[in-house]
Parts: sequence; C-alpha cells; structure tokens
Amino acid sequence: MSRPNIILVCADEMRADAMGVAGNEHIDTPNLDDLARGGYRFTRAYTATPTCVPARVALFTGMSQERHGRYGYREGISFPDAYPVTLQSTLGAAGYQTYGVGKMHVFPDRARCGFDEVLLHDGFLHTSRRLSRGPSAAIDDYVEFLRRETGDPRADYQETGIGCNAMTARPWEREERLHPTRWVADESFRFLERRDPSRPFFLYMSFHRPHAPFDPPAWLWEKHRGREIPPRPLGDWVSRFDEHRRDYASEAEFGAQKESTHQQVRAGYYGSIEFIDLQLNRLRETLSDHDLTQDTVVVFVSDHGDMMGDHDMYRKSVGYEGSARIPLVLHVPLRLREGWGAPGEVEAITELRDVMPTLLDLAGVEVPDGVDGQSLRPTTAGAAGREHLHGEHLIGSLGRHSMQWIRSRRYKYLWFSGDGHEQLFDLEDDPQELHDLAGSAEHADELARHRALLVDALRDREEGFVDGEELVAGRPLVSEAAWVREHAML
Repeated sequence: MSRPNIILVCADEMRADAMGVAGNEHIDTPNLDDLARGGYRFTRAYTATPTCVPARVALFTGMSQERHGRYGYREGISFPDAYPVTLQSTLGAAGYQTYGVGKMHVFPDRARCGFDEVLLHDGFLHTSRRLSRGPSAAIDDYVEFLRRETGDPRADYQETGIGCNAMTARPWEREERLHPTRWVADESFRFLERRDPSRPFFLYMSFHRPHAPFDPPAWLWEKHRGREIPPRPLGDWVSRFDEHRRDYASEAEFGAQKESTHQQVRAGYYGSIEFIDLQLNRLRETLSDHDLTQDTVVVFVSDHGDMMGDHDMYRKSVGYEGSARIPLVLHVPLRLREGWGAPGEVEAITELRDVMPTLLDLAGVEVPDGVDGQSLRPTTAGAAGREHLHGEHLIGSLGRHSMQWIRSRRYKYLWFSGDGHEQLFDLEDDPQELHDLAGSAEHADELARHRALLVDALRDREEGFVDGEELVAGRPLVSEAAWVREHAML
C-alpha cells in the first residue's frame, strides 16, 4: 500500500471549545465539525507548555518538555542546532516532499527545520522585527505579497494599530483575498497544484489567526459583534490573583476588561476562527479536484488556547482549560484505518508531542530515538492511554512563579512555584474550574496523590523544585534547560 499524503493544519491560539462539534452554540464551524465527525476528535488534548515557542517545539519534535527542555517563552534560540530531528525532516528522509506555509515561530526565522521549502508568515515577532528594522521580506513572505498586491512599498500587516497581543479588535480593512488567513490557504493550494506527483507529500498549513490581532473580514466581525455571548466563568478562587491584576490594560493577562471590549474581542476571535473554517472547505474541494481525498490524512490542531476572559484572564501560558486544552482532530481515509477504531470522540489524555509519532505511524516510518510522544492509534481502538500529563509554564506576569500542573483522568492539580500555592479541580463535575478543592478535607487524598505525581515529574530539575519527597517553593526559575541555553544565538 502506498504511503499517505499528510496535511497538518495548525491554528494559533484556538481553544478546544471554540467549535460547534464541541457543543459551542455561539460559533459556526461546519467544515471543522464535518472533519471531526468523520474522523477522531480527541476531547482531552492538551499542550503541556501553552505558548507558541515551546508548544511548536513539542509539535515538531514529538518530545515532552522534559526532553526538549523548553519551559517558557523565549525567542533567539537556534532551533536547528537544538533540534536537528523533526517530524518534517524524518518524513523527508523517508521520501516525502515537505512544505510549510505560514507560522513557524522558530529562530532563525528562515530556518527550514526539515522542510524542503517554507513560505513564512509568523505575525508580529518583536525579536525578528528589531533585527530586520521592521517587517520585511527577509523574515516574512506575506509582507512581500501584501506590498506587491497593494502597490504600497511600506504596507504592514500591523498597520491597523490594534496590537499583536492586545485586547482590541476591528474588522479587516483590505480586500478579503489579502488577509493572511487567505494567503496561507492560497499558497497551500498552490503547492498542491505544483507538488511532485511521484512522491507523497507533507504539507504544514499554519494559520497565525485566531491569535491577535483580532481582525476578521468585516462580514464576520459584524455577524459576531451583534451576537449575545454567554457569561464568562469566574471561579471562587479568582481573588488569588488580585495582586497581579491590571484591570483594563490592553495587554494584561490578569484583570478585567470592559464588557464592550470583551464583546468586540470575542467577535474578532470567533470571526477569525470561522474564516479559517471556510478555508477547510476550500481544502476539501481542492483535495477532491486533485483526486487526493482517499490518499490524504488531515490533522487539525492548535498550539494553545486563549483564556478569553475566563476567570478574568486573557491570552495564554496558564494551565487552566481555556489556555492549555486544544482542539485535536484526525481524519484518516478508510483505506488506512486498519488497526484503528471507529471514528468518533476519543477521551484519552493526549498532547502535542503525540502528533509526530501518530503521523509517522500512519506513514509507516520509524519513530526516531528521543521521541517520547505516543501514537494515538491504540486509543482510537479503546486503549486507555496515559494516566496523567505534566504541564508547566513560566508566568511572566506573576514574576517569580512557574505554574506546574498535573492533568489526571478526572482531576487537575496546579502548583505555583513562587509560594507553593496549590489548587485542585474535579474536571468531571466542574469542567469550567469554578471550585478549588485544595482546601477540602474530602479531597485531601487526591491532593496528596497529585502532589506526589508532580514531585516525580520535577525530581531531577536543575531549579531544585524537589527535596526528598517535598516540593520546594521559591526556587530561581529558568525558561529552558541548561543544554538548550547553549544554543542561544542572541
């Protein structure tokens, strides 16, 4: 049997619950819903390190943060030096033509990391813009396209002024065909027309949206701006973050926004996702046009979510569900389903590191040494999968804290490294994390069990988070392992 083609679609900062098939009645994603209903939707999929840089390291390498060594957001570390073996390089060595379009978020920007070719649009990266003195074709192929199509040599995707991390929104001001979401789709379809027909292909379609700026086409903006939205969940523990709140600050991670601001941001966010959903229909039609439907695996995933006002939090990096839980949908053509279960929802705990071994499994390619992700094939046929997942991230807005967490099959435990504060949530009874059970005598055993799991996960870390069988608060923090820091280029 010939090897399948593989398309990996990645949306930046998309929550797991931001699609109709997940029960969300306030957003319309019919094409993603169809993909999920005809494939496998992993309802407990997470990113263990919920910001762009470390999450994409896990996606490309199939490694946990314990292996890839990235615990927070830091640019300027040479990706090809630190991670010479990737999903795309492994497929390339096995004979695949590999092509990437859109957001890579690696350094240097033009590093291909195993792709034969990359057309790049990472969005607003402060480090890269400083090095190139603003947006340029040196770091962004979309900028070159935008300037050519508009005839404006200074055109910039950021010139609307609404901010790359800000809680501000407005509709896209140019023609719809010039939107970066359309550009990623158009260039991806152009590759499908020009690919080498004698080889299987791996296509990475990486959309920068729904990450800010929240600027969907005007008709989608208007559609959602007038819609009622449900009340935001506010946990009984929100006061825990009072000292870190910056209410109404445009880029605040912790703090309230005016309700009008929240409504506009939600309109921009949901509109951006619906625009991506339309590109999925275009993808389906393009695959049909080229008679590739029955030979192509399609995966849809996000690198992390966005709190979108839950518990008076915005953006990402925290271990709560809005930030850490992600959509993961896998569509496998019928001819490739030997050993796979019937399509449907899969409840096993999964993580971004599992994408690489799963796709290599489908391609019949040996998984490289060092990969500790797991193929998801057994879980679709009823295997339980992992018992728990360890996640973490440095929280810059909290100063001295690394937020560490354990997601077990029923509970989530969180530990703040700065002062040792603990939280425990019963995600079966309380999926919105409204009620902190850490102080409940009834749940003392579960609290201790999860604390012990975290002790095991952190036992050998250089920060000194563990002494014997106890967690140690207040330790100095690092955003990456010592061996990774050796590859820093800035």
